[in-house]
Amino acid sequence: MNDGFTFDTAWGPKLTGEGAEFRLWAPSAPSLELAIGDAGGKPVDFLPMEKDDAGWWRLSTGRVGVGGAYGFRLDNGMVVPDPASRRQFGDVHSLSILTDPKSYRWTTPEWNGRPWEETVFYELHTGTFSDDGTFAGIEGKLDFLKSVGVTTIEILPVAQFMGRRGWGYDGVLLYCAHEAYGGDEGLKRLIDAAHSRGLSVFLDVVYNHFGPDGNYIGAYAPEFFHEEISTPWGPAIAYDEEPVRQFMIENALYWLGEFRFDGLRLDAIDSIKDTTETPLVEELARAVRKTFPGRHVHLTSEDDRNIVWHIERGDNGQPKLISGEWNDDFHHTIHVLATHEKEAYYADYTRKSVSQLAKSLATGFVYQDDFSPVRDKKIGHASDELPPTAFVNFIQNHDQIGNRAFGERLTDLASRRIVECAQAILLLSPQIPLLFMGEEWGETHPFCFFTDFHGELGDAVREGRRAEFAKFTAFHAADTRELIPDPNSPTTFAASKLDWSVLERPNRRVRLEQVKRLLKIRHEKIVPLLKHIPKRSGSYYTSPETLAFAVAWTLQDGKVLHLFANLSDDPWPMPNALTKADLTSGELVHSYPSDADEMLATGTLPASSVVFRLSDQFLISGVAS
Repeated sequence: MNDGFTFDTAWGPKLTGEGAEFRLWAPSAPSLELAIGDAGGKPVDFLPMEKDDAGWWRLSTGRVGVGGAYGFRLDNGMVVPDPASRRQFGDVHSLSILTDPKSYRWTTPEWNGRPWEETVFYELHTGTFSDDGTFAGIEGKLDFLKSVGVTTIEILPVAQFMGRRGWGYDGVLLYCAHEAYGGDEGLKRLIDAAHSRGLSVFLDVVYNHFGPDGNYIGAYAPEFFHEEISTPWGPAIAYDEEPVRQFMIENALYWLGEFRFDGLRLDAIDSIKDTTETPLVEELARAVRKTFPGRHVHLTSEDDRNIVWHIERGDNGQPKLISGEWNDDFHHTIHVLATHEKEAYYADYTRKSVSQLAKSLATGFVYQDDFSPVRDKKIGHASDELPPTAFVNFIQNHDQIGNRAFGERLTDLASRRIVECAQAILLLSPQIPLLFMGEEWGETHPFCFFTDFHGELGDAVREGRRAEFAKFTAFHAADTRELIPDPNSPTTFAASKLDWSVLERPNRRVRLEQVKRLLKIRHEKIVPLLKHIPKRSGSYYTSPETLAFAVAWTLQDGKVLHLFANLSDDPWPMPNALTKADLTSGELVHSYPSDADEMLATGTLPASSVVFRLSDQFLISGVAS
């Protein structure tokens, strides 16, 4: 039986009893023909299409069967693929292939997802996660991932982009699972296999721009873009045009329905230049929640404005629109404490970084209508009324590693003790945690920025990336910038692949077992208390002289989770207001190192240590800045 959710989208072909109806929105095109391909994917015949008053061109025909190649010929003779192609005959420049959305036979029709509070993200890139770099390669590691304790795989974008190598953020065919990874069938098999193991699967989607190679939409529908509105990637997408909004919202429903993804990450929503009164993200989220009321389907977002309207909770404490916002503030504060870096955006986190970390853990963002020296303006909105689960925290992710010149991981940038403290804080705090592939064993292989562009575009990408680092002290000189890996070199991609053989090394096995223990504690002790959390649940205390702090969160049923952390090289004498009874009351959840809790009971927290305790009362009250 097929239990994927399929529906008639405005974009893309629709199967009919007589064949298929082909559609394309091109309101200013003077003419349009359906291109029919032969068995080799070469266009061999052309049929005229008719345009309606709304600018849609249509043609119903039985000349193209399932598996057949098709495209569209413009008035200038150019033949282009379907922008809503489900499968390509070759690369992004080739003809599209007509598919049957109901052909895959699902083996897990009863799967309805997992509640949000159970989420432990594992972010991965398909091409570098396994040896063969395919969806099948991920499938072969699912049992391992389940054994680690992650519950949710988050896959970097898979929409078809030019070439075989790339992060995925240059996709141009947003409905087409990349053929190099295994295409639509391979992706469905992966999701089906994950669900059979109780694992959820998220997809990273990009609705703020198209990639630079293979995007033909402007050639027949210039109305799709606002040439007068610029983004870092070119003209803004024209979301005031209803067919354009349909294209993106239906794309989200398509991945969640036909592929049965459990959620989506909306990339850089601050770069969506929507000129309408209703933000695209709001309309999209409402459509998702209306369409899938019986499933645990979740959305997360990335936005550097520190906005909160999209992650607000209803009277029942559940998300109204977006389940969780990626919290860069948390990452930046803990990264600065661990590495002492202070260039670029890290400059906003060098002063009072301990209090900033504690504030982020207790109340959400660091910048809540606060002045940012780097951006020279006030940033953010108050987030202290939101529950911790409204935020997705991480100490590493694809951006924070890959956007470094050499793609270094935190393991190579900070001491082992500090990294292990940071990992415990990440995995046991009530926010939704995210691990980046390999982090669970302390991977040291880099994750670099890589592409598969050639010619002038390849040169522009390589030189543009190197120019980005000219403002950094280490790369002021042109000859030092030449050392930055070429994104288009196959060796840059190869160096970014995970090295699974290191799991045979004792030190990597020790780190892996630590992560497994932490996630086991999280599932048993923390997750049951995350569903109903009161407003203003967090408070914190910081020591002005040391890199030490304490945070307390009121969780479900009045239980209070306490974190005591000392990231300095010296012991931290606890505040006099805390008695020995305070410091030892309740249940010990975790102590790193193992004797840190015993020392805490004497009134001193040792250097580089973390202690979590559960209690029926606040041990730390009030907020100290």
